[in-house]
Amino acid sequence: MSLVIRNLQRVIPIRRAPLRKKVEIVRSILGVQKFDLAIICVDNKNIQHLNRIYREKNVPTDVLSFPFHEVAATHGLCHLLGFTHSTEAEWQKMHRKEKLALDELNRRAGTRLQPLSRALF
Repeated sequence: MSLVIRNLQRVIPIRRAPLRKKVEIVRSILGVQKFDLAIICVDNKNIQHLNRIYREKNVPTDVLSFPFHEVAATHGLCHLLGFTHSTEAEWQKMHRKEKLALDELNRRAGTRLQPLSRALF
């Protein structure tokens, strides 16, 4: 399945091709090639912000992992319903709809999912 690597920080140089190769080896060893995986590298300020939102811990951390399929499915369903994010106003409208759906999912399933960040588009 797919492997997406994005480097959104400038503190540590990331060579994506060697990282991709090593991650594919680890996926093979662990037997998880059938799952999509995204690795997004961010700086301490941004990971602290995400850690505060998703785990209610206001400190930087080394890794955060998310069950991205629920969030991506919600985002995709919003697109199928006609929502887009071509402009800031459209993104705001779509973000509100995603948040509404994920808030209800969180309430029912005991999760703490949030809509996709504007920085990903």
